[in-house]
Amino acid sequence: MRSLSFPRRALPFMSALRLLALSYLASAAVFVVTAAVVAHPDWVRLQPAVIHEPVVRLNLTPLAPNDIPAPPKSKLPTRHKPEAGAQAANPAPAMPPRVVPDLSPESAPVPAEPKLVKPNPIAPADVRSDLRNAPAPVIAVPPHDRLKAAAFRLTDKLTLEMARHFDLILYVSKANSGPLAQRMVVFRNSDGVLTPIHDWKVSTGREQDEVSPRGRSTFTATPKGFYEFDPDRMYRAYHSWNWDRDMPHAMFFNWERRGVQTGLAIHAATDDDIAKLGSRASAGCVHLGPENAALLYHLVRDHEGRVPRFAYNADTETMSNSGNFMHDRQGRLKMTDGYRVLVMIDDYSGDGRLAGLN
Repeated sequence: MRSLSFPRRALPFMSALRLLALSYLASAAVFVVTAAVVAHPDWVRLQPAVIHEPVVRLNLTPLAPNDIPAPPKSKLPTRHKPEAGAQAANPAPAMPPRVVPDLSPESAPVPAEPKLVKPNPIAPADVRSDLRNAPAPVIAVPPHDRLKAAAFRLTDKLTLEMARHFDLILYVSKANSGPLAQRMVVFRNSDGVLTPIHDWKVSTGREQDEVSPRGRSTFTATPKGFYEFDPDRMYRAYHSWNWDRDMPHAMFFNWERRGVQTGLAIHAATDDDIAKLGSRASAGCVHLGPENAALLYHLVRDHEGRVPRFAYNADTETMSNSGNFMHDRQGRLKMTDGYRVLVMIDDYSGDGRLAGLN
């Protein structure tokens, strides 16, 4: 059988055909890969993450209703409220109480605060020029002697920085007797004018050594001082683990002591504690009547804004409750998000000032 052979002049032509075929195959491969990348871009990006990224384990425990963050408030200048007597088409279901262990006990003594420059008190009119002509609050003096005593007692302690940055001021007297004893007076601060808008009975701490139902020894006191509310601890329904008591409309103070946020709060009294309003009857919190607590809860939440931060002692990990605020190196207040509501816990009966206020 005769074998096929090609002339020598045809060999260079065959080599060129092979090179052309290989080039064609390489171009086809590049086209296929490029088309795959374009069609599936996420596949290319996810591959290194699957190989190199560490595994992240998520906590899939369902959120309680109180843990769901509230939607941001509308920034519109006006809000349309439903007419009186109108009811929602789908009323919200009753919220179950949030049950968590109570925070630090209140029996430990308060550590000494750092040596800070004491804030300037509100100055009388003849020396206001020393404070850069800052206006001092004006009291819309009510006719009732008890409210007069609360108003003037408040301005004895209030500073210009407080008057400038808080829209509501809650004055609470934990005194055991006297016209102001076991009362809360709510003042509205509008352009430097303080006007009392609510006057309610309260119950503060029993001021005695006790053992809670959970076996915790504590001194049931309500410490004097100035406090802000903690925006992360506002509960329509709450249950005290330590005292096994419901705390409706609980608003906890933003007061850290010895490195732990304390469990002091203002909330509604329940059961037999309602009849004790007007006397020392709590384990340290400030009790209000149920209707008044609900009203105050919504009133506070309507006053969100920027507020000054209280001074902090890093050595004792304790926040000031004496009215001292944080300042930067230029002397400017350090601000944070919160509620423009200041709480003053006082131990003043009101007896000493009434004769001079008539």
